[in-house]
Amino acid sequence: MNSNNKITILGIESSCDDTSAAIIENGSIRSNIIAGQKVHEAYGGVVPELASRAHQQNIVPVVDQAIKQAGISLSKINAIAFTRGPGLLGSLLVGTSFAKGLSLSLNIPIIEVNHLQGHVLAHFVDQAGQTNPKPAFPHLCLLVSGGNSQIILVKDYLDMEVIGQTIDDAAGEAFDKCAKVMDMPYPGGPLIDKLAQQGNPNAIAFNKPRIEGLNYSFSGLKTSFLYHLRDALKIDPEYIDKNKADLCASLQKTIVDILLGKLIRASKETGIKTITVAGGVSANSGLRNELMLQAQKHKWQLFIPKLEYTTDNAAMIAITGYYKYLKDEFANHDLTPYSRVAI
Repeated sequence: MNSNNKITILGIESSCDDTSAAIIENGSIRSNIIAGQKVHEAYGGVVPELASRAHQQNIVPVVDQAIKQAGISLSKINAIAFTRGPGLLGSLLVGTSFAKGLSLSLNIPIIEVNHLQGHVLAHFVDQAGQTNPKPAFPHLCLLVSGGNSQIILVKDYLDMEVIGQTIDDAAGEAFDKCAKVMDMPYPGGPLIDKLAQQGNPNAIAFNKPRIEGLNYSFSGLKTSFLYHLRDALKIDPEYIDKNKADLCASLQKTIVDILLGKLIRASKETGIKTITVAGGVSANSGLRNELMLQAQKHKWQLFIPKLEYTTDNAAMIAITGYYKYLKDEFANHDLTPYSRVAI
């Protein structure tokens, strides 16, 4: 710990197509800078090689901006937390290599962070000068993003157990791929959310999977959606354009119903009524609204993250690094990133 008793963590996130750096001081956010990558829109999805090149261009100015916005000098940083995985290997290598190099130059430790664990702990970031309400332990976290759909039993800051997860596709992937079938630009999830607010969620019934336990499946829903469009377009070639709002509303309702069906079951089976949600899909207004309705019905204590903490960001990496720092959980410089791993 430095002389003024402040633990200052630099967080670096580069798991996919957002380059982000954040400064957290004693659990309180000082800066959180995110640089996106527009280059992928033309391809309808993230191109790994282009993503890693963009990270190389972005990482130095992003880290520099985070430090300047926090109003600190490099000498005040106690440790560097970085995303080790899961994610795109080329993208992760940029963040990992930068963290290693900067830590050696400053002679401070590095802290590896599991990207999924970071999403869960985003709820514990305090704003400068104020302390936010935080979920008690144990609690259940519904983690939903483009790559993951999981129900996590959170026993402590660094003690988590996945009790339900997708056996094929993630919820965010279902949103994006169904949007692509309707010839909507990438990323499709936010556009579906916007159009869904103008449509009838009960207009079209799509198939829901019957999966045992607390696991999810979204591949069957994507097939059901595709077949519905195929059959409808044979009758009316302009079917999608005429019914896009209803298609989006019905798709969104189906995905939300699938997600919350298992979450309600998990709460009943564990007896836990403190519920959090995390990940990119937690920004979806349909999911947020239904979570609030179910929280009233089942008497949950519900925690929904601020929108800036739903997508990939370095604040969640820095706060995880902060709790690891308190336990002296530092990493060796010979580690390498990983593309797939559980919590």
